[in-house]
Amino acid sequence: MSAAFAPYAIWWLAPIAIALHMQSIHKSSKPYLNAFIFGFLFNAISLHWTSTYVGSTPWIILAIGEGLLFVPLGFAKRLSISFYPILYLAMEELRNVLPFGGFGWLRLAYSQAEAPYREIASIGGATALSALVLCISLFVFALLHSQLKLLPILPLALIFIPLQLNVTGNIDVLMVQGDVPQLGLDFNSRAKQVFTNHLEETHRALRESANVDFILWPENAVDVDPFTNKDVAKSLDSIEYPIIVGAVIREQSQLKNVSILWSKTSVAMYVKTHLTPFGEYIPLRILASKISPLVDSVEDFTPGVSAQVFTVKKATIAPVICFEIIDDQIMHSAAQNSNLIVVQTNSATFGTSPESAQQLGISRIRAIEHGRDILSVSTTGLSAVINSNGDIIESTNLHEAAHIFATPRLISSQTPRDRLGESSKLAAFAWLLLLTRARFKRVK
Repeated sequence: MSAAFAPYAIWWLAPIAIALHMQSIHKSSKPYLNAFIFGFLFNAISLHWTSTYVGSTPWIILAIGEGLLFVPLGFAKRLSISFYPILYLAMEELRNVLPFGGFGWLRLAYSQAEAPYREIASIGGATALSALVLCISLFVFALLHSQLKLLPILPLALIFIPLQLNVTGNIDVLMVQGDVPQLGLDFNSRAKQVFTNHLEETHRALRESANVDFILWPENAVDVDPFTNKDVAKSLDSIEYPIIVGAVIREQSQLKNVSILWSKTSVAMYVKTHLTPFGEYIPLRILASKISPLVDSVEDFTPGVSAQVFTVKKATIAPVICFEIIDDQIMHSAAQNSNLIVVQTNSATFGTSPESAQQLGISRIRAIEHGRDILSVSTTGLSAVINSNGDIIESTNLHEAAHIFATPRLISSQTPRDRLGESSKLAAFAWLLLLTRARFKRVK
């Protein structure tokens, strides 16, 4: 199952793994323990990157916590394996919101960026894509028991529904990945050097071409507050184009992670609304401090309260900051209010682990789901241009200074998923509920 996600990203292993786990649950005398072990190992392997610089304890706790949310799969032994898909999807949706705002990083859908049926996400969202993987798994399980049941895979017919997107134009963007002096938790110990890296890479790119409408920098590219540091503000003003920068500012003693559209004449700002638990704020701080001494070095950020779009010429741009890419409501709002989505992220705290590649897989599914070209830019990589079909048009490598000249499309229409809103999730659950009635006549 873990090999369906980066670094291997073998998409077809996901439905096979789930089918094999259905078989394992069916045969198991301890189905709840079985389900926990499956969930724990899957998360421990796939999320090993969370231990890169903070040690094994938080990683193991995360894997155990996520593993516990797989335990209800054991009910499929008592009810029927045909209940497995709806149980899995229900727990997946729960992991998206609980605890501490959820951690749906390993959604089945996010392993399917290369799957031939990935377009289902534009109709029913990531939820429907996960549901379709589960349907295929149930079909495979039936084949393992010499039964041909086509009902589970009937939703595959939906991928033949043509999706027309209204493209209103293009915009020329310079994406800058300036890199950091050193990977790790203290990547920004020389914060101004990170800023200088991005500034120098920007000027280097502009010497190649001046055909630019705006410039895009990643999260944490400016950790020296540009509103209080005159040198940084002057350097930004020296750039002749509007520039969207990721910055950390302090406003009325409150620390904020922000995206700023900076130009000589005006400034617009978005404050990150969905903060990363244990990264940008510490839930249960007293308890957490007993587990890791690093907790004391984390100052809580203050979240924003509303979305924001930036306007550059004909582009209405929705900034999404790193962890927010897994928040369904934030992405839905971004697509409704923009014709281009930019994802600003920072992977320096995870080194050269698969974290960045996994996040890129999520962005690819989101591009399909919301019918938007997505520009994903990181301080250290992988930065990429992703079209609304989920294809990577161009990308950088990890831990290098680089830039990309991109010409994304401006798309004004909405996908069926965004027109339907939360109803798209209800449709996926309704179909899986229907499958619970498809009992197997002969399962040994």
